[in-house]
Amino acid sequence: MTAMCDVAFLLLSFFILATKFKPPEALSVVTPSSVSSKVAPDKNVVLITMDKDGKVYFSVSDGNTNEKKDIIDGVNTAKNLNLTDAEKKNFVSNPSGYIGVPFSQLKSYLDKTPDEVKNAVLPGIPVLDTLNNELIDWVRAAVGAFQGAHMNLLVKGDNTAKYPSFSGVVYAFKKNDQLKFQLITNPVAAPPGSELDKVQAASGNKSSEQ
Repeated sequence: MTAMCDVAFLLLSFFILATKFKPPEALSVVTPSSVSSKVAPDKNVVLITMDKDGKVYFSVSDGNTNEKKDIIDGVNTAKNLNLTDAEKKNFVSNPSGYIGVPFSQLKSYLDKTPDEVKNAVLPGIPVLDTLNNELIDWVRAAVGAFQGAHMNLLVKGDNTAKYPSFSGVVYAFKKNDQLKFQLITNPVAAPPGSELDKVQAASGNKSSEQ
């Protein structure tokens, strides 16, 4: 028994030390609920996020390092930002993962240290003015970077986000001929007795009554 206890404690210590806990999200968003059971993709993702104040943010999945490089190169050239190699590298390795500043502030934002980035209060990417919708350029750069590969365009909006911000996001998509995108929601069970509940029960999926 003593030997078994020792082994148990060793295994417990190993799992505690080896476990990686999910870090807190850099941007807190409370998404609306839906009964959809489809899982959002986690690869080749271009994510547009809207917070409760209607601020818009742009991000690309961490695994797409090459695409991130192409995106920042494309934006730098198109907008004549004169970004340095160090600033471009900071974009690729951005600890928060989000870009939420206008182009006029991008250079200074990419000069910040990781701690400064985490604590920075971002104004969001301008989208409300159709004549100055800067998300158009970010989406255009992303489309070019993912050329030849499938790009998963996702929108994650806070439940209290206002319509004008969402309208500006959709306008940026249309200007780049991106007419299909997925909304990230908080999944909930289908109402008992509904058609979706019956379909899930018939297919062997867990129904809302279980």
